[in-house]
Amino acid sequence: MTDSCFIKTAILITDYHPTGTVGFILNKPINMKLNDLVMNFPEFDAEVYFGGPVLTDTIHFLHNLGDLLENSRLVAKGVYWGGNFERLKFLIKSGLVASNQIRFYVGYSGWSPGQLEEEIESASWVISHNDPNYVFKSPSEQLWKKVMMDKGEIYSILSELPDNINFN
Repeated sequence: MTDSCFIKTAILITDYHPTGTVGFILNKPINMKLNDLVMNFPEFDAEVYFGGPVLTDTIHFLHNLGDLLENSRLVAKGVYWGGNFERLKFLIKSGLVASNQIRFYVGYSGWSPGQLEEEIESASWVISHNDPNYVFKSPSEQLWKKVMMDKGEIYSILSELPDNINFN
């Protein structure tokens, strides 16, 4: 894979269909808060992440609020995607949501039909199980390494490689 925005990324796949695949990069925070990006959004101390290079003018969010936030969709054990944005703002203003319960993303990662499968077949990606802690509790700068270490064996060795092995 030659796209540098995906180097050492941990991505959660949230939508997998014959028409394409959607996911979010979990470990690339940007130095902004959501109220810097969205007008009339309440002051809230939650990091915003680069979700991927597709539609970077859109905001998405993953959370563990479940039914507290209607219209959200369960995408992995303990992880929900989206929901009623106005309700979310109300819950935040009311102090019912903590910053460690939600992650915001600018843009998303997307694959056309068959593209992700081809990339997996060519060993561009390593498949891992999802742990809700990867989304909400793991420090983002260590997440890729943690996922690789959790996978064990050869992957833990790969996690120690520098970004460019030619400089080693």
